[in-house]
Amino acid sequence: LVDTLIDAWPRLSGTFLSGLPSRRAGEAGIYPALMGSLWLISLTAAVAMPLGVGAAIYLEEYGRTSRMAGVIEVAIANLAGVPSIIYGMLGLGVFVRFIGLGESILAGALTLAILVLPVIIMASREALRTVRDSLREAALGLGATRWRMIWHVILPMSLPGIFTGAILAISRAIGETAPLVLVGAVAFIRFAPDGIDAPYSALPIQVYDWASRPQKAFLVNAAAGIVVLVAALLVLNSIAIYLR
Repeated sequence: LVDTLIDAWPRLSGTFLSGLPSRRAGEAGIYPALMGSLWLISLTAAVAMPLGVGAAIYLEEYGRTSRMAGVIEVAIANLAGVPSIIYGMLGLGVFVRFIGLGESILAGALTLAILVLPVIIMASREALRTVRDSLREAALGLGATRWRMIWHVILPMSLPGIFTGAILAISRAIGETAPLVLVGAVAFIRFAPDGIDAPYSALPIQVYDWASRPQKAFLVNAAAGIVVLVAALLVLNSIAIYLR
């Protein structure tokens, strides 16, 4: 990390963050890839968090003994062990081609949402289990419905754990490269996304493109891109620690 920071130091500036990609290494910036990653992470969180928390609530509070819950638990366990490249193939086949979203930022975000969904579900279930059963019984004994008990008692007490698990899962998604390559993220694009159907790049894709070029100046750019990516990860993880 220290070596990377030393290599990146000459390029770390506001111009690098706000600049556009260029075939000249000294003029190349990372703005479109940075905005593409922000779009991806925002859409991924918007899709994965409600689904993940909802599935965890169903499994823990409603369907502990149902056959459907057993099927879902097997699916979650299997999905958690699947390599990320397989998610990219799934996204290519389902979102890009079958549904017809094309190589858009929405297809990339849905692919990443499926990738992080098992982690969010498992983390949310663990957070819900930390709430004592006596609090559930007290709420029900006072006349609350099951949903009101979940909404007003269980969720507020388990939110720190839920948010921590979700942010750590999304931190993993921000560094994924293989799924995005398959679903159409491009390495060279001169504009930031302006909607969910726009073409896009992402920080890992841009770093990979610069690192694969033979010119030493582009390796300096790649180091600077790595520092920006690590900084984004540290910010997300710091938020997770604060929420915890």
